[in-house]
Amino acid sequence: MKIGVIGAGHLGKIHIKILKDTPGLNLVGFYDTNLKVANEVGNKFSVKSFSSLNELMNDVDIVDVVTPTSSHFEYAKKALLLNKHVFIEKPVTDSYEQAQELIYIASSRDLKVQVGHVERFNPAFLAAQAHIGLPLFIETHRLSNFNPRGTDVSVVLDLMIHDIDVILHIVKSKVTHINASGVSVVTDNPDICNARIEFKNGCVANLTSSRISLKEMRKTRIFQKDRYISIDFLNKKTEIVALSKEQSWNPLKIKLPIDIGGTKKFLSFKKPRVKKLNSIKEELRNFALSIKNNKPPLVTLKEGSEAIRIAQLIIDQVTNKIEENIIND
Repeated sequence: MKIGVIGAGHLGKIHIKILKDTPGLNLVGFYDTNLKVANEVGNKFSVKSFSSLNELMNDVDIVDVVTPTSSHFEYAKKALLLNKHVFIEKPVTDSYEQAQELIYIASSRDLKVQVGHVERFNPAFLAAQAHIGLPLFIETHRLSNFNPRGTDVSVVLDLMIHDIDVILHIVKSKVTHINASGVSVVTDNPDICNARIEFKNGCVANLTSSRISLKEMRKTRIFQKDRYISIDFLNKKTEIVALSKEQSWNPLKIKLPIDIGGTKKFLSFKKPRVKKLNSIKEELRNFALSIKNNKPPLVTLKEGSEAIRIAQLIIDQVTNKIEENIIND
């Protein structure tokens, strides 16, 4: 299948480089509105730079939208109306309403759309998935050094959106209440934000994101019955601490005895094997497979739409548009 990239910025260059060697996809070229950037990238990667958007779209089966969020809807809608499958970077659009319109167009034309929530393909998260059951409490910290790139939107859409998507994916319950606060420090948009999300099944998630931190961190801690799961998205590490009633005599599975109210249990520590893989390449490869096999993408447009809905509710509260978010059935 022939694919073309729209946008040759920081992330666009990464996509172009990866797509040159992704099974099932044939990169035919890219389009960028900045002629100087287009020439530089085309020469650097030996890839065709299309002179117009229409020329690119007429020559591909799939469009990969890697542009600023404000233009996602425009490019994705145009591609879908031309009957092209679309991979679209996160956040999917500027608003929930725009995402709903894309869902309608894609479904009416039987086209595949995948949203680039890349942490779903992070090897540390993939290693942890088999151990995640019914989370009771989730805590996330996504801290980053300041980078002018991405500051056209709030830290919620820039960073926290990753954790919102992961949490919605693993909890699988309706959001009932949101409480959030945040401040603008360097930019005109919120640079630090904390949000508490409550779910109908009783799970609570506490999310913290900052893009003006002195250190980088991308960690998620999941607490569930008799189990604690730590996922380090940045360093690609996963740790499991679990309680069990039985001792193990396997020297490779050491369990420490503890007393809980007179009941003896055993505490085990496990580090699941984390595969070495490129998350972006993995998500693009899986999108190609979903088209080839006519199956839903692993990150659907509906899921990307729900993530932007929750993110917008958080932003509305942070910017004092509403005092609290109680989400009724």
